[in-house]
Amino acid sequence: MKKFFSIALAVSLFGSGVRGQKAPNIIYILADDQGYGDLGVFFQNQRAQSKDRSKPFELSPQIDRMAAEGTMLTHYYVAAPICAPSRASLMLGVSQGHANVRDNEFDKALDDNYTLPGSLRKMGYSTAIVGKWGLEGNDKYDLNGYQWPAHPLKRGFDYFFGYMRHADGHEHYPKEALYRKYWAENGKAVWQNYTNITPKLDKCYTADLWTAAAKKYITDHMRGNEKGKPFFLYLAYETPHAVQELPTQAYPRGGGLHGGMQWLGTPGHMISTASGVPDSYMYPEYAGATYDEDRNGSTPEVAWPETYKRYATANRRIDDAVGDVLQLLKDLKIDSNTVVVYTSDNGPSNESYLPEDKYPPNKPTFFSSFGPFEGIKADTWEGGVRVPAIVRWPGHVAGKKVLATPVIAYDWAPTFIGLGGKPAPERMDGVSVAPMLTGKGVQQEPTIYIEYKGENKTPDYPVFSSSHRGRVRNQTQLLRVGDYVGVRYDIKSASDDFEIYNVVKDPAELNNLAGQDSMKAMQQLFKQRVLELHHNGEGSPRPYDNEPVLPANAGAVLPGVDWAEYRGVFPWIPQVQGLTPEKKGNAKGLDLGGAEVGSASGVQVGRVKVFTGYISVPADGEYTFYLTCDTKAFLRVHDIQVIDADYGYPGGLPREEKIVMKKGLHPFRLSYHRDQDQGEPFLKLDWSGPGMSRRKVGPADLFRDNK
Repeated sequence: MKKFFSIALAVSLFGSGVRGQKAPNIIYILADDQGYGDLGVFFQNQRAQSKDRSKPFELSPQIDRMAAEGTMLTHYYVAAPICAPSRASLMLGVSQGHANVRDNEFDKALDDNYTLPGSLRKMGYSTAIVGKWGLEGNDKYDLNGYQWPAHPLKRGFDYFFGYMRHADGHEHYPKEALYRKYWAENGKAVWQNYTNITPKLDKCYTADLWTAAAKKYITDHMRGNEKGKPFFLYLAYETPHAVQELPTQAYPRGGGLHGGMQWLGTPGHMISTASGVPDSYMYPEYAGATYDEDRNGSTPEVAWPETYKRYATANRRIDDAVGDVLQLLKDLKIDSNTVVVYTSDNGPSNESYLPEDKYPPNKPTFFSSFGPFEGIKADTWEGGVRVPAIVRWPGHVAGKKVLATPVIAYDWAPTFIGLGGKPAPERMDGVSVAPMLTGKGVQQEPTIYIEYKGENKTPDYPVFSSSHRGRVRNQTQLLRVGDYVGVRYDIKSASDDFEIYNVVKDPAELNNLAGQDSMKAMQQLFKQRVLELHHNGEGSPRPYDNEPVLPANAGAVLPGVDWAEYRGVFPWIPQVQGLTPEKKGNAKGLDLGGAEVGSASGVQVGRVKVFTGYISVPADGEYTFYLTCDTKAFLRVHDIQVIDADYGYPGGLPREEKIVMKKGLHPFRLSYHRDQDQGEPFLKLDWSGPGMSRRKVGPADLFRDNK
């Protein structure tokens, strides 16, 4: 209730730090399967400083420097513990309770809605993706080529350079495909928009290729006709995931405009490292590295197994790339007007995809890639979902700062949209985290919620506690409330208890508090709250899909609803937290009032009316809501996205959706958006349910807080 209806307490600072200034450029850098513990500044430097020769360590000097110049988020969560759903939630700004790509739905078409790049493009941004996509949909081929329904250019990007398909990212030399016999699905292909340019990419190690292409995009943008427009670049590496291949040579000296990785554009020699021998270069500090394997100082140390030399090299290559890109921003003099975020898509993997007869298997225990946590990729333990995150924006985001406030990946879309000057779409579950980053405004509390159906069992690593080893994953869930995390594995029903951990005091989740009397209320809160954050997803059934949502503890209420009207140039139905209403009041029912829209300086100014209150559910059971209107509308019950009639909604056509509820008062928010004068406004909400035929939601059904 506080999150929904207390606008004064939920101020969201959109446009924070950029009022009266040009909207900032945004670069979002995403590593693939890089753990919290893989970076020096987050964990590896501690291993190095311990002087314990039994603990090998990795180096990340460039990312460490980025952290010194920016802010570290040490309680940052991904939206899902595996690639495709994690990236889908990032692009959509919604949790896995509402995303259309869930579980292991690789290559499924991303929802056609207000995507992060699409929303920014509506606001005047140029948008580009370089690297791995994997959300394209089926790849049927006809005379016009591949017909991917969710090609990046169909989901809000102006430019695409990279791997389209998920499995292509398992190989890091697209033309040579050195490990073709292991990953030969449909060949490998790098696309530039709709053109396959793989035949030109001799000896191109993808981490180098994506870096060179990203630098070219930034440079061309700043020197081209659109240099006056801000840009959004999604730089999505697919390393250190999958086959642990090596670069061709050392990273080029220098960095930025005239050094580092460069795009040459010559077929057969497209980038500056497209020479030498593929899969050959290892960083010297790793090539000869040894460690105390048997923890006995009197015996000789042994060499690192080659699998881990390769893994450390892959991470170090990304580190060099980050430093290269940051130097480019300085050289182009756009450093202070460019927000750069660095993070990963999920926790560390135990995959290597190297020939098993030649290389030892990859285990994230070698470097403790999961950091101070337990769990790996596919786990909803902290090690699988808490990953490194750094934000750098000189002059706006403080340097050498550590933030321990929980943040989740689907908060980035509202944050970036807000920094561009607009409130995020109501469709999005995330909130802007600009206030905590810039120190300006009041921060709305993010909601940390994850659901995932995992395969196999958790790994049987001796360094993990016995309670975390060999566990059946199946249906899993995570919800964080304050310092406490509730986790469920192998969920059979909504009544299953959560394990409860204080992850501030107990980051490895060794002490399950669920059995304590003091946790009974918290247990009930977890069970109730997760039902308020989830809507059934096609192709991803959950054992709690049809569990009735419990009513709110409403306290004293009065008949009717509260309403507030907002005016502005809104490209979508906006999140109104933080906006100042032009009018507000209460009414008996869902009355739109007048139809005026208005204009300012020749720009049509839209009108948003938001109704909040409770709907009185007369009996336990399944209810169907039916919504029709002349323009756009959006209905939430609790935090559940029940009806989205915003994006692409033609108006007039009915939308309907089902939800199972217990008898009692359930909070709702119904938003209506109108940006043109086209006759009398029209909004109708009907419902039907147990023993109740379809009828209008009327005054007898509606209640509001007795304030």
